[in-house]
Amino acid sequence: MAEIFVFVAGDPIPTTLEEHGGWFSLIRRTAASTWKGGWRAIDVRGVEPLPDPASPRAIVVTGSASSVTERAPWMLQLEENLRGAVSSGTPVLGICFGHQILGQALGGRVDRNPRGREIGTVEVELTSPDPLLDETARPFTANMTHVDTLVTLPPGARLLARTALEPHAALRFGDRAWGVQFHPEIDAEVMRQYVSGRRELIESEGLDADAIHAAIRETPPGAGVLRRFLRAVS
Repeated sequence: MAEIFVFVAGDPIPTTLEEHGGWFSLIRRTAASTWKGGWRAIDVRGVEPLPDPASPRAIVVTGSASSVTERAPWMLQLEENLRGAVSSGTPVLGICFGHQILGQALGGRVDRNPRGREIGTVEVELTSPDPLLDETARPFTANMTHVDTLVTLPPGARLLARTALEPHAALRFGDRAWGVQFHPEIDAEVMRQYVSGRRELIESEGLDADAIHAAIRETPPGAGVLRRFLRAVS
């Protein structure tokens, strides 16, 4: 049976992990009505060897509290594997950290976002048409939580969407490789857990945690990106 490999690069905050499971569980929950094939979670943080990059039907790379700038050995191994996957034509979708490390693996560069932390339900502006994005929703909303960004795009990358704080919110890296800085798998409940769990950090950076929390909404167009990716590889 064809499988979607989910490369697990980290865990959600403890509250979310306890109540909803890890990123793999959240991704499967969001995509349950779309992909009827198999799933395989692969922890890429040095826990198990990475598979042949051409063997899965598609790869989804999760978010992480780690930073691509750390250049840990497991990150370098992951980058090598992602280059092989893209080169072999395996469809790849990077989410948040996954978006960043995919971009860096292909020749871009990740660093701290000079515009600061982006967290909560955010308005996303489409800049270029793509099958993964809903052309009828202009702009659309998505749930975000990140402090790093792809400051330099890899050669050939095409910008698909941006936000007020994130100039590279969605990118197409090639024929079958995409990255989104937002989280299709984070619903309103999980987003509220993140804002509550990081309240001190948010407020220490001069942001209004109460206003961010109050503005959180469900984001069907954002979640739809994951479903469209899986339909495309079905």
